[in-house]
Amino acid sequence: MGRRARLGLVLCLAALWAGGLAAAVDEEGNQDESLESKTLSAEDQVKDHSTGTRVVAGQIFLESGKSDSQSEDEENIHSQEEEKENSLEELNSLEMSNLLNKDLEEAEIQNPALTAIGGTADGEPCHFPFLFMEKEYAECTADGREDGRLWCATTYDYKKDQKWGFCETEEQSNKRRQMQEAEDVYQTGMKILNESSKKAQKKEAYQYLLKAADMNHTKAMEKVSYALLFGDYLKQNIQSSKELFEKLTEEGSPKGQMALGFLYASGLGVNSSQAKALVYYTFGALGGNLIAHMILGYRYWAGIGVLQSCESALTHYRLVANHVASDISLTGGTVVQRIRLADEVENPGMASGMLEEDLIQYYQFLAEKGDVQAQVGLGQLHLHGGRGVEQNHQRAFEYFNQAANAGNSHAMAFLGKMYSEGSDVVPQSNETALQYFKKAADMGNPVGQSGLGMAYLYGRGVPVNYELALKYFQKAAEQGWVDGQLQLGSMYYNGIGVKRDYKQALKYFNLASQGGHILAFYNLAQMHATGTGVMRSCHTAVELFKNVCERGRWSERLMTAYNSYKDGDSNSAVVQYLLLAEQGYEVAQSNAAFILDQKASIVGENETYPRALLHWNRAASQGYTVARIKLGDYHFYGFGTDVDYETAFIHYRLASEQQHSAQAMFNLGYMHEKGLGIKQDIHLAKRFYDMAAEASPDAQVPVFLALCKLGVIYSLQYVREINIREIFSHIDMDQLLGPEWDLYLMTIIALLLGTIIAYRQRQHQAIPRPAGLRPAVPQQEPPPEHQPPQ
Repeated sequence: MGRRARLGLVLCLAALWAGGLAAAVDEEGNQDESLESKTLSAEDQVKDHSTGTRVVAGQIFLESGKSDSQSEDEENIHSQEEEKENSLEELNSLEMSNLLNKDLEEAEIQNPALTAIGGTADGEPCHFPFLFMEKEYAECTADGREDGRLWCATTYDYKKDQKWGFCETEEQSNKRRQMQEAEDVYQTGMKILNESSKKAQKKEAYQYLLKAADMNHTKAMEKVSYALLFGDYLKQNIQSSKELFEKLTEEGSPKGQMALGFLYASGLGVNSSQAKALVYYTFGALGGNLIAHMILGYRYWAGIGVLQSCESALTHYRLVANHVASDISLTGGTVVQRIRLADEVENPGMASGMLEEDLIQYYQFLAEKGDVQAQVGLGQLHLHGGRGVEQNHQRAFEYFNQAANAGNSHAMAFLGKMYSEGSDVVPQSNETALQYFKKAADMGNPVGQSGLGMAYLYGRGVPVNYELALKYFQKAAEQGWVDGQLQLGSMYYNGIGVKRDYKQALKYFNLASQGGHILAFYNLAQMHATGTGVMRSCHTAVELFKNVCERGRWSERLMTAYNSYKDGDSNSAVVQYLLLAEQGYEVAQSNAAFILDQKASIVGENETYPRALLHWNRAASQGYTVARIKLGDYHFYGFGTDVDYETAFIHYRLASEQQHSAQAMFNLGYMHEKGLGIKQDIHLAKRFYDMAAEASPDAQVPVFLALCKLGVIYSLQYVREINIREIFSHIDMDQLLGPEWDLYLMTIIALLLGTIIAYRQRQHQAIPRPAGLRPAVPQQEPPPEHQPPQ
């Protein structure tokens, strides 16, 4: 009965969640955890980010369900609301004081005074504060004891009365000391991990974390379990990571619940079960895990294991997007590098976006020689990271400083951004930032103009001046700078310094989104989600929010997985790509399928093709052409499924019509030629071959060969279909060539024969004799010169 009751509770909670129950998410947690998501406090989960209209660094928060007419009415009743707010503040302060008093009373009832255990006053209540060694203690202490056990006095003056007892049992004391020791070991490991960049030191850090995990330290167990799952600085061990995830799940860890859901979804270390995966994902999301929210958002959007629901997907994606958008700084986030392994293998000459080490060294050489453009380029690379370069604010500051001293306006503007934002390397200083922004803006630099606009908009180092802010943002936007376009859109949206105009806001947000600004996508998503200034579109809002979510810090795992694959560790790479694929990253889905297609050893040999087929299917549904063609290939050859020419034909046709793929067109031509999955039609085959040649120059040679083959087949088919004897019986040669046609024919044959004989005779005469058969000519001595007389 107990197991049935627990199962019923689980199903009940899952049903409630599927109906729309969601825990709101805000920011919390360590920044160094690139993939393990952040868990939120209960207070933050109650908060609804969609209520209230405000703007933070270009980020808008919309009031759900607000229409254009409602926004106009707001201005009329604004003064009334201020009066209400003043009165409500007084009431709220009174209510809060009453609630606090009530909470204190309940706390006193629920938390009785500590009772001394053992000592000289066993069973008596502890007295706080108490005096010991001329120092007052308001809580239990371990001072004066070598074993570190907590104790208290039961009277005020210990020295006078010598009345004392322990605050904990010996078992509790041992457990507390063990947890404190585990915490110290964990903090040592994390310090080494965060402060070092060398692989050997990171491995040493994980040895400390491994020791803390053995002592049941929850955070250490989370770090170690993920390291074992991905093979990060520890040897990959799926079974050991599964055991740790199960232990964490029993303790209620949202990270453990999410990871266990991933194992069941992907069938790693356990038998695949989408139902169990959904339950664990749901509990992880209820605990505030962002990755779990993102996975559920994708599942509801694509209808994986649940009924497709755009509104449920919107709920989950919006929660994650709120966190990602709030984490964006003025200098922008890290660059997400999306490298497709299939494209890299099939087109080795194609640029992947990664900078070769030799090229980086060349730019560094130019920068050292005083090349300003190289200095600015390297500064931007180190500021944002990406393209194979790690984020390094110290080096970015140095390069920008060199270029700024040489008079480069772009470097001045970026120095202004760094001082405005502040970091461990550059102290925050509005005054210094303002100086750099002014210098850059005076030289017509759009980055400096936008920075100056931000200073006037928020009063950073100068008084707030909306007119000047608008002026500088317009100048920056006219030059195509995305920050200027974003802030201009925000001003029009909120009616700051200008009359509120949603159409203008939409225009500038669209322009900024074309430049790839995350907050532009976020603001557009908010507008489409609430129907503000546009027709409400859940589908568009979900796609935009999904784009924002995929720019979160966990996207750094894409590069980690790629590096693992390049280092020859396919098992580590495929597990990382599989988790990112669960989150809805199309590039991760295609890369996971690509590695599985190559028979990854971490998955059973009989399971590689079916799993690869699943992820090709998910990547194809997100518009990846190669994945759609791969689906056709799998059904054509029967990889991971039965041979099905009709389904293969459908996939090739979709790739041809939607993405204009030359490969798909060529395959359709071949299927029409052979009559596979469709009625044989040589004319349609030729048409598709011609279309393939027009779609891609690379297809012209194979298309030419295919058309030659098709021409031969067509000729043979034509000859087979007609009766040659009947044709010759109907031909009258006397009527066609005259009565003496046979004499003409014999004369032509004789002439041809004579020509051939004459040609062969001339050719025989022209053959040179071998050099070895020529008679030797004796060498004659040169005539003697006049010799001196003897």
